[in-house]
Amino acid sequence: MGNQGISVDLGSLKDEERQVLNCAVKEYLMIAGYRLTAMTFYEEVADQNLDIWPKSPASVTDALRHYFYQYLSSTTDAAEEKISILQERDRLLEEIEHLKFEKESLLKSNGLAETQLSSLTRLLETAQKEIKDKDILVYDLKKSLEFQRKDLNDCRAEITSLKMYIESSRAGQHWVGDRTEQAQPRVNEESSILREAESSKKDQVSDEQEDITAASKSAITEEDVCHDNSNAFQTHSDDLMNSPVVTPEPQVISCNENGDFETRNGSYEYHSIPSADTNAGKPGLEAIHILSDALPKIVPYVLINHREELLPLIMCAIERHPESGQRDLLTHTLFNLIKRPDEQQRRIIMDACVILAKNVGEMRTETELLPQCWEQINHKYEERRLLVAQSCGQLAEFVRPEIRDSLILSIVQQLVEDPSAIVRQAASHNLALLLPCFPNVDKYFKVEELAYQLLCDPSGLVVETSLKELIPSLINWGNNLDHLVRVSLSHLLSSAERCPPLSGVEISVESHLRFLGERERWNIEVLLRMLTEVIPFIYAEAVKTCPFVDEALASPQAGKSFFSPPLLDMYARGHADWPSLDWLHAECVPDLIRLSCFLPTREDHLRAHIRKFLLGLADSFGDEYVIRMLLPIFLEAVGDNADLTVFPKRLLPRIKGLQPKTAVSERLAVLCILPLLLGGVLGTPNRHEQFAQYLRKLLVQNPDDASSRSLYHHSTDLYDCIRFLSMFNEQHTVILNILWEMVVSTSTNMKISAVNLLKILVPYVDVKVASGHILPALVTLGSDQNIDVKYATIDAFGIVAQHFKSDAIVEKMRIQMDAFLEDGSHEATIAVVRALCLAVPHTSEKLQDYLLSKIFQLTNAPTKADNLMRRCERANAFCEALRALDATDLPGTSTKEMLVPAIQNLLKDGEALDPAHKEALEVILRERSGGALSMAMGIASSVGSLFGDGGLLVGKKLDAGEIQESSATSPAASVQEDTRFRRIMRGNFGDMLRPRGKAADESPQG
Repeated sequence: MGNQGISVDLGSLKDEERQVLNCAVKEYLMIAGYRLTAMTFYEEVADQNLDIWPKSPASVTDALRHYFYQYLSSTTDAAEEKISILQERDRLLEEIEHLKFEKESLLKSNGLAETQLSSLTRLLETAQKEIKDKDILVYDLKKSLEFQRKDLNDCRAEITSLKMYIESSRAGQHWVGDRTEQAQPRVNEESSILREAESSKKDQVSDEQEDITAASKSAITEEDVCHDNSNAFQTHSDDLMNSPVVTPEPQVISCNENGDFETRNGSYEYHSIPSADTNAGKPGLEAIHILSDALPKIVPYVLINHREELLPLIMCAIERHPESGQRDLLTHTLFNLIKRPDEQQRRIIMDACVILAKNVGEMRTETELLPQCWEQINHKYEERRLLVAQSCGQLAEFVRPEIRDSLILSIVQQLVEDPSAIVRQAASHNLALLLPCFPNVDKYFKVEELAYQLLCDPSGLVVETSLKELIPSLINWGNNLDHLVRVSLSHLLSSAERCPPLSGVEISVESHLRFLGERERWNIEVLLRMLTEVIPFIYAEAVKTCPFVDEALASPQAGKSFFSPPLLDMYARGHADWPSLDWLHAECVPDLIRLSCFLPTREDHLRAHIRKFLLGLADSFGDEYVIRMLLPIFLEAVGDNADLTVFPKRLLPRIKGLQPKTAVSERLAVLCILPLLLGGVLGTPNRHEQFAQYLRKLLVQNPDDASSRSLYHHSTDLYDCIRFLSMFNEQHTVILNILWEMVVSTSTNMKISAVNLLKILVPYVDVKVASGHILPALVTLGSDQNIDVKYATIDAFGIVAQHFKSDAIVEKMRIQMDAFLEDGSHEATIAVVRALCLAVPHTSEKLQDYLLSKIFQLTNAPTKADNLMRRCERANAFCEALRALDATDLPGTSTKEMLVPAIQNLLKDGEALDPAHKEALEVILRERSGGALSMAMGIASSVGSLFGDGGLLVGKKLDAGEIQESSATSPAASVQEDTRFRRIMRGNFGDMLRPRGKAADESPQG
């Protein structure tokens, strides 16, 4: 058509054009699959070769396609499709631009990270080189120390030999007290010899070892004291110590005027024997030797409860004996004084070791006491290993600092791997005592690894000690709280992520939830408890690093809470960085929200720990912080409107990323995050009104408005949220008030939702709340004119019966159940029987007798239903109830007058009974009626009769007349004693045979 609507006459088709069109038609028929038509067409066009396309400048196929698409685009559907394609194209272009921007930012971040990595690598290489140089230096110092110790030991041995010579010469000359003045010049001469020998040895000792030099000087000083002392015999006895005697502090150790040992608070205190001017009753070297030789032989023959009385003698011998081998033997005796010491005995032994360590000094503590710890670290008795653990914490202050974070830490590290939980607990406690004694924080990461190992220990005692003692000590010593909490959050998320999903369907909610193993569940719980314990440290760090501290202190509200509105306003402007508070909003809380999205409803106890953490934040940081900081984060995470202007702009992308964007993420928000919003953020004591307002918005506001923006009104996910809130008693009042508003509502859906929520609340309330609130609400709903509302309460009454045995509650339930049964409805009868059947194992005898009497009455009444399906449903419900009652201790009169007749009535209608139920009822009847058949067959034959030769269920045709005759002719003496265990086993066996439907008290699951 032309522009004026005039058609242009192109003339008749040329032969070449006709051939081209024919080739196009033939090709279309072949492609479309019309081969027969194509062959016919090919035969009809005999004057043209359709196998070869003629050469032509016009592309016929492209022209036909172009015409076809132009035709399609003229329709409405095609235009809409084109518009949608263009819109999709624009959207994809925008996404491409966004991805390009993200790529550039990631490249920048990557470059920055590589720069930091290279700098850290250089620092690491430098540190490794320094460590290597220090190792070489330590090795050289150790070799030098060995030579110095050898020289010192030679010096001590020579001094000891000189003292022995002097002692023997004095004994040979029979010195007495009245010849002291005559022997004084000789004593002075011998003392001079000793001083000269010690001085010569002193010059050989290197100046690098100050404590060795001090030891030599102390020995010479004692010889000077010996020279001036009038009692030469006592002086030489005091000089037998290998190392200087440290005089105990007066407030810790004291002795009486005779220099004896004292006992205080059940533990012995040993005191070095002082030099006195008196010359009577002082032990000498020979006495020390005799005592040292006799003690190992005496100890086994002393009663265990009295062996601690030997501690002063053992300590004296260890402190004063000149031979290191004998001292090692005595130290071994000290540690092995009692084979399996209890707590008090271990405390007495450790008190003795501490006093001994004070007296002998650092060197002997390291060379004599610590090796005993190392030897007993793998002892078969845990009490001895406990002694080793206690020594690590209490002896640490009496050794050199470099020994504390090397040898003692290695001992503790081995004790952490101990198979006994009580030893690991002691290791945790003593590691907490040991950390303040470390000279530096070089071993921080090793200690942190040990702390996490103890935290995730399977024993609750070890975990409790680690939480209360080790973690605070680690934070105070290492001053690295930021790293500790970041690693904890990383462990939390990794423990959940490595667990398998509940479902493999990717588009479902269950694919995001995780099936936690026992180990992962325990680790998550412990780490959440740890985060809660360190909240005071997090708060202190935030206050310490506040960049607006001057303005905060000048604020008029500073006395109420540090995080006052003016301070939070200054923080929102973003003029200064506050890393510790940024971490809380940008990492900690979002990571906990992410963790909660991995937890299904069966892991609500872990969600309760997250709630406890949020309540701890509210308690430490204050209400203003909760409302202005925590609440907007969680509102954004559940998809509700939130005011994010209170956050610095640098944090907005991370917080906005929490908003759900898909239908699955919206369900996850309601299922996993909404409970934390209600229970943790709005669940604080000062937010009850706001909590009630928000919960009312979810449950009551606009229930029938389909366009309402509220979150999934009365959905199964919201039911799970209410179940979580019901775990906490402080929330019950608000929930019950809102439920009463739903009960008196005019909406049917609202009332049915109230019934479902009451069913959820029942297991978490006490008798008082159940009697005063739950039952009245159910009675009100049970009297409703709407049948759906009325019958929905029956299952709720059954759940009440499962949890409460109060006579008042049982009586109210009997009245209400009678009202349901009086309706005569088949559905009501079945619902009542099944609801009470589930409560039979848990309820009182009154309700059991009530159910049995009702079943007896209902089976005696003539059956009105002609429908076989209804008869089967009725009979199966009665059978389930009777079998449940049979597993209880029914009185004999109830069994004879109601149970047996009810079973006989059911067996009359054999067509309506399930074969498994029928066989089980026959077994119950034979045993309850006391027939002689039960004596012969027993349980084994009754179980065997359930299966035929082919392994299928079979039933013996036993009519009521035969059973009645067997019951009448059996003598009373042949009644076999029935046991509850047999009835329970029979009931469970029948449950496995019959198909099980959904339990009546199951609430919908998300």
